[in-house]
Amino acid sequence: MSRLMELKTPVFWVEGHPGMIDRESWEIEVTGLCDAPQKFTWDRLLEMPKTTVDARLTSVTRFSVRGNWGGIRLFDIMKAVGSHLSVTFVRFWSIRSIYDTSIPVDTAMKKGTLLAYEFDGEYLEEDYGGPIRAFVPYLWGYKSAKSVTRVILMDHYVPGYWEKRGYTDEAYIEAGLVRDMNDGGRIRRISEEEWTDV
Repeated sequence: MSRLMELKTPVFWVEGHPGMIDRESWEIEVTGLCDAPQKFTWDRLLEMPKTTVDARLTSVTRFSVRGNWGGIRLFDIMKAVGSHLSVTFVRFWSIRSIYDTSIPVDTAMKKGTLLAYEFDGEYLEEDYGGPIRAFVPYLWGYKSAKSVTRVILMDHYVPGYWEKRGYTDEAYIEAGLVRDMNDGGRIRRISEEEWTDV
């Protein structure tokens, strides 16, 4: 049993669970405003410098789970493709191209924003967005797109799946009550420092 499952972290796939995924053949295509658009294979991603951040994934549905998320900084991906200075937003597409969302480039470049493949040292399973998901601890969880297949570097904003359905485009986390999955789902107040200090 994975650590996320052990913590009883909710599983939520609005676009439908993808089923079993072959991580060894996984690729992420990075395109848009850059000098060298390219595909990053699973093996190549594992060869890139790994960053681990102790941070929370906080859902707009008010559950929050903290752990050591491991993966590649989105900044390192942008650097590898030669991201242009004109980029203002980074757009993620999930498996099957049903789910998408975008984040501002300044958030994308923060040290805690990852293409994550681990939680507490374990590879992410499909239930929780494996093989590789966006992890953006500074914003509500719907900005942390699961099972990412494409990253597009853009000079404008495009509303994503949930944003078109009324969720805020900015997705700023609000201090308030959450279900802390690290404490058995106990209701407690989360403070701003818990995501801004990542």
